[in-house]
Amino acid sequence: MSPASSAPAPSASAASSLSALRTALTLFFALDGFLFAGWVVRIPAIKEQTGASASHLGLALLGVSAGAVVTMTLTGRLCRRFGNHPVTVASVTLLSLSIVLPPLTHSALALGLVLLLFGAAYGSTNVAMNSAAVDLVTALRRPVISSFHAAFSLGGMAGAGLGGLLAGGLSPTVHLLLLAGLGLAVTAVAGPALLRHPAPVPAPAQRARPAADLPRRSARAAGPAKPDRRTRRAVVVFGVIALCTAYGEGAMADWSALHLTQDLDASAGLAAAGYSLFALAMTAGRLSGTLLQERLGQTRALVLGGATAAVGMLVGALAPSVWLVLLGFAVAGVGLANIFPMAIGRAGALAGPGGVATASTLGYSGMLLSPPAIGFLADWFTLPLALTTVAVLAAAASVIGYAARDVPSAPAEPASAHGVLPATE
Repeated sequence: MSPASSAPAPSASAASSLSALRTALTLFFALDGFLFAGWVVRIPAIKEQTGASASHLGLALLGVSAGAVVTMTLTGRLCRRFGNHPVTVASVTLLSLSIVLPPLTHSALALGLVLLLFGAAYGSTNVAMNSAAVDLVTALRRPVISSFHAAFSLGGMAGAGLGGLLAGGLSPTVHLLLLAGLGLAVTAVAGPALLRHPAPVPAPAQRARPAADLPRRSARAAGPAKPDRRTRRAVVVFGVIALCTAYGEGAMADWSALHLTQDLDASAGLAAAGYSLFALAMTAGRLSGTLLQERLGQTRALVLGGATAAVGMLVGALAPSVWLVLLGFAVAGVGLANIFPMAIGRAGALAGPGGVATASTLGYSGMLLSPPAIGFLADWFTLPLALTTVAVLAAAASVIGYAARDVPSAPAEPASAHGVLPATE
């Protein structure tokens, strides 16, 4: 009998604990997207306030991604020492506080420096939350990681929509100060649930190996044995796939509103709606992500998603009409929706928390690349042409995903496919 079928049903108290953890994590993912989108839609106003050129703004925006990527390795160590739940709460608190800093700056240099702090908090939050989510997905034995990322996208949609409504009536300073207060309030409500409940132990991974074979680690970090070279290479492959799609998400966050206002003369509210529509499309795609993967398999879902995103971004970057651009952004959002969570989930299934950290670091490096790359390309050529690089990398993710179709979904273990979707179906 397979481990999935022989595993005892969780007790009522265990089920209640997992439910509370899932609710709290969902709230934090949603808050993360909400705060980030609230900052994003005020980028045009802050650009005008600082008087930065497109290339200087790109360098300043690099602070977000640079702070995030540099912090990720440290966050992984903090999670191993203190647990990913306390680190999540601390990181979200810092994120809520740091969002008030960008509108207080009056130069590109000052903006870049404060965005380093904001990016550090953002990166720490995402690594800690994704580590907690992978643990919970393993305990639930259901491929629901896309649902957490759907909450992030829903929060992004709400944050962008609210930002569009407030853009004409509130200054960036007041707007982001209100978001900071909301972030602290949500943390005060959802944080205790994470702190009360320990991270679930991935029992299926533990049962796959005799206790004597497990390295001496804390119960929190228990899981697959140290990955071999082939597994590490596979984790890097999925990290590169995540990078390609995070590049697109970062580009949409940083440049979509500016593309609409600068190249198509859209109003501030309509420009903010561009990212909101993109976030809505990603939310819809991620809410249906589990069903899509069950129907198509992960490889087909990934390849189809990359191809769809590539087509959508070509339309979004090059179409001469505001409404066609918005349609392209929506199609790109649907295509990109599930690629990043699938890549992170596969890396976590292969190599546990270490796989999550590696793939997350590579993935969020995409956000490190997109601000300066698109900024300089926009100065050298045009912003629409620069945005076509999103389509190129989405297509690359599709090709790499197909090439990795034979990579197993988990380390070799009895009936390991139970609870983890096959890679090649």
